[in-house]
Formats: sequence, structure tokens, C-alpha cells
Amino acid sequence: MKKHYRVRNHKVTDHNYTLVDDIGAYIELLASHGSRTMFVWKEKGERKEITYGEFTDVTRRLSMGLLKTFGDEDKANVKIAVIGETSPRWFASYLAIMAAGYVVVPMDKELAPEEVSGFLNFAGISAVVYAPSWEEPLRQIAVGHDSLKLLIPMRAPEETAADVRMLPFDALCERGGECLADGAVFEADTDTERVAELLFTSGTTGSSKCVMLCQRNIFAAMKAACQTVDFSGDDVLISVLPLHHTYELTCTFLAGLNFGMTICINESLRYLTKDFKEYRPTAIVVVPLFVTTMYKKILSEAKKSGKEKILLGATKAAHALSFLGIDMSEKLFRDVRESFGGRLEKMVCGGAALSPELIPIFETFGISIYEGYGITECSPLVAVTPYFKRKCGSVGPSVPCCEMRIDGVETDDKGHVVGEVQVRGDNVMLGYMNNDEANEGAFTEDGWFRTGDVGYLDKDGYLHLTGRMKSVIVLDNGKNVFPEEIEEYLEKIDLIAESVVVGRDAGDGMRLTAVVFPNYAKYPEMQENEFRSEIKKQITALNKKMPSFKQIHEIDFRKTEFEKTTTKKIKRHLVK
Repeated sequence: MKKHYRVRNHKVTDHNYTLVDDIGAYIELLASHGSRTMFVWKEKGERKEITYGEFTDVTRRLSMGLLKTFGDEDKANVKIAVIGETSPRWFASYLAIMAAGYVVVPMDKELAPEEVSGFLNFAGISAVVYAPSWEEPLRQIAVGHDSLKLLIPMRAPEETAADVRMLPFDALCERGGECLADGAVFEADTDTERVAELLFTSGTTGSSKCVMLCQRNIFAAMKAACQTVDFSGDDVLISVLPLHHTYELTCTFLAGLNFGMTICINESLRYLTKDFKEYRPTAIVVVPLFVTTMYKKILSEAKKSGKEKILLGATKAAHALSFLGIDMSEKLFRDVRESFGGRLEKMVCGGAALSPELIPIFETFGISIYEGYGITECSPLVAVTPYFKRKCGSVGPSVPCCEMRIDGVETDDKGHVVGEVQVRGDNVMLGYMNNDEANEGAFTEDGWFRTGDVGYLDKDGYLHLTGRMKSVIVLDNGKNVFPEEIEEYLEKIDLIAESVVVGRDAGDGMRLTAVVFPNYAKYPEMQENEFRSEIKKQITALNKKMPSFKQIHEIDFRKTEFEKTTTKKIKRHLVK
């Protein structure tokens, strides 16, 4: 049984914005914002700024410099990686490579050098643009590397190794500037169907797949983000997620800058509170862990100051008053709002499941949370809950560039068909690079992309996610248990910081086991035996509210946090 809906999900405000379909039009659009401040960031503690006009001038010169260096023939074989911390030069490199018609390959700066080397080999990378933090590792990787012809440091090093070909970022820009001065005209690549970007999915070089996106995919997702989120050119957005990740790249940078907003770059989460106060953002794109952590910090600060009961009471009062159309967030939660800089109004949250009860809580603070859903193979945006008609617990209907359906036969207790989420549209990738087997399994016979995520569509066409097909636990009685659903309940236990539910064969059948990392930081005064006793007691109470096949039989305690990806998702495949 396949069930799918097409639901209207687009902007209804009067914000002035333009939608473009290719890299050339996008760069021209950025240039049209002229003297507006584009980026604000810190270098060695010193505040820096760059305007849209200055940035696009750098991008054009860099693109022309790349063309002068690599030539105009066989562009599909020129693949250039970008690696390092978020910066204007990182983003300029991304745009310039694509504009030149070459293939841009964003890479995770947290990877081990041997993993980067493996990815460079697999994709046949011609050059790497990199931040100073990757100077020494890349010099070592480059020695004897078959395809790597050029290293492009974003900042020229003091010394250059004799056996490594190197051309710094500024030198490339200078080369491109000379071409323009001699009469060359900057013309961005217009082929929207050929491969423009390669993205490695999370995993090691052995398990990771290489996603191929074209300009049509990238700008379809970018336009969808603009159409479904209540942003405008007046917003100030703070960037906290890694830029190599397509969620941050598309929904924060490509979409946000399309409006002409200012993006302030957070150098490190250690300085986030300080950056909130300095930059005073109005919007932010985050993952659920950020929302959960910030709420726990708010409660912790209130507890330390003896105001925890006052905060909880004010939250209930503000929520009740909101039904009467009375907004008391400014008066009741001035301290909370100031911790976010005083102007934060909206958060876009995706990448994992968010506890639904946090949405109304933050709403009472005067901060609206809009959930979304995406996957790298869909560039990444698939669904966003509309700002004009939200549903807590849902990631919303499909965005304008695609449609989705549910492939399933089982129904839940409310009659919803539950099954795999499948997607079709302009945002869906071209395929996986050099991986026929994965491509065959990724698409249905009638051309829909199989996300591997499980959920259902309600009567309004809103998607509700329930788990991942790969993580499903099949019990001896044939029942399917999605551990993410149980983990949501465990997250509500204050003594638990993190948890993963796994199925373990106990000899007499499969047993659900909760692997738990206690909230040591919040309760430093508690002893280990107290943690274990109280957590067991609360899980026992939880079991009484759950169907028998979803009840937890065993509890494992761990002393350290779970290993996570750079977008702060637990690497559950490592938990056995």
C-alpha cells in the first residue's frame, strides 16, 4: 500500500526575495545586495566583516583563477575538495568551484587524515582548498598521491615544502583578477544537469557512499528552504553547524544569503553564549541536541539562582495567556531571552528527532521552533512544518520541489499507514558515485528514492517520523520496535543525559536493552549507585505505561558520552 499527498507548503508573507535556478544567477543575486554586510566573524579574536559586493568580487576572481589554472576542457574530471572551519573563504571556494564548472567536494574537518586520504583517492580529487588547521596533514597526504595535483591553502603558509605543488587562495584570486583586467568576462557554468557536487555520507571510507548532486538538485532545495521558512533580509543569523554538511550549507548559507541577511559565524561552541550577546541574532538553524542542551542550561542556571520554581511557573502562565492572545515573553523571560542575545525569534531544527514538548516551552520564551526533515541524497530538504500552520511532533508536509509517499502495509492504532518514506522531485540526487549496487537499492522500480526512514502521513499530509529501517528491532513474536520511539520517552527522564535502545539475544529471545549515559553534569552531588537505583526505578515506571513488546528488560550504564557525528547525532551503529 502506497499513500502520498501533495500539500501546499510555501511562504505567504510579503518578504521580498528572488528565486534562482543556477550558480551564475545566484552569484549575480548576491552581488545585487551590494554594501549590505554579508559575514561577520572572528580571526584571532579580532572582529571581521565583509559585504556582499566584496565577497562576490573575491568569488568571481577565484573562479577565474581556477579556470586559468585547470583549463576549460574535461571539467567533469576536475574535482576540488574544500575542508576546514566555516569561513567566508570556505563558502567563496564552494561557489567559485561550481561556477567554474568543476565538481566541488565539501569534506568534514573532523575526519582523520587517513579517512580524508581514502576519500581523495576514491573520488580522484585534483585539488584541495583548506584552512590552516589542515596544513600539515595535507602536506603529508599529498606526497605520492596519484590524483592530487594542487594544494590551495586559504592562508599562505610561511614555508612551502619543495615536493608539494601549492598555489595559495590569494594568488589564485590575483591570477583571476589579471584575467578580468585583460578583458576576460566572468561567465558561470550553465549546465544544471551534470554533477556539480560530491558529498560523502557519514561513515568510514568502507561504509560511506558518495552522493552526486547537480545544480538543479542544489538550487531546488535552496528555493524550497526560502519558500518555507519565515526569514527575510532583515534577519541576522548565527552559524553553529559544520559547513560541509548539506543541511547547514543549503538551509543556512545558500538560502539565508539569498535573502540578503547577515550571517555571523560562531568560531566554537565554547564561545556561543558570548557570540549570542555580541551578534544578537534573530534566527538560527540547529540540530535537536542544541535545543535540548540550551533548555537544560536554562533550567540549571535557574536552579543555581533559586529561581527554578519561578521559571516553571512563569512558563505555565505564559502558555495559558498565549491562548488569550497575550504575549508575556518579553516581561516574564527577559533573562532567558538575553542569554540568546535578546532578539532571537526563530529556530529551524532538523537532523534528528526533537522532543515535541520543547516547542511550546520555547514558544513561551518568544522563540518559535520550526522542524524540518531532510537527507543528504535529497540535497537535503524534504519536509518543513509551515510557520503559518505548525504541528508539534511533525516535520510537516513535503517542500514545493518534491513529493513524498509512504510504502507500507501495517497501520498504527489510529489507522495511519506506517512504512518507508519515499521521495520524488528535483531535489533527489543523480545517484551514488561508482556504486551500481547502492543505486539499485536506493530507488524503487517507478523511480522514487527510498530514504530508509519510517513514518506516516496524517490526514493533512504532514509527515510523522517513527524510526529508521536499519535500526528496527524485530522481536521473536514478529513485532517491529523502533528504538527512537522509546528513546524519546527515556529523554524525558531528567537523570538520563543520553540513551540508545538496542536488541540483544538473551538465548530465550530478543530483549530490549537501554544503554544509558547518566546526567552526571547536572547532578554532580549524586553517587553512581544513586543514579543507577533511581534510573531503574523511573524506567520501571515507564514500562508500566508501555505495551509489553516495547518494555525495556535490561539497562546498561556507561561512564562516557556516546560517540557522535559532527552534526551531533549518536553513531548508533557503534552501540551493540
